[in-house]
Amino acid sequence: MHAAQDHIFRSLADPTRRAIFEHLCRDGEHNVRELTALAGVSQPAVSKHLGLLKLAGLVHDRRAGRETHYSPRPQCLAPLIDWMSLYEAFWRERLDGLEALLNRIEP
Repeated sequence: MHAAQDHIFRSLADPTRRAIFEHLCRDGEHNVRELTALAGVSQPAVSKHLGLLKLAGLVHDRRAGRETHYSPRPQCLAPLIDWMSLYEAFWRERLDGLEALLNRIEP
């Protein structure tokens, strides 16, 4: 597995980070204060989560005065999607084989 995939998996493994990322994808850019209100954890915890999402390339930050605004970068999920597509083909073949077997044994 590549380093980019490792960072993405580690980032999205945490339910709070995943919820923050999903919220940004669904509703667009938010500042740290807004994300803290939605996350149900402290501002330092949200900032740490955002830092890890940024390290994985999943969010982009923008300074505006004293506030930092975060926006999603869902296109950075591409390495994860590529990795998952390998298993899609694997399971499709297995399920096709199972279907063929069931069709042969069906009365």
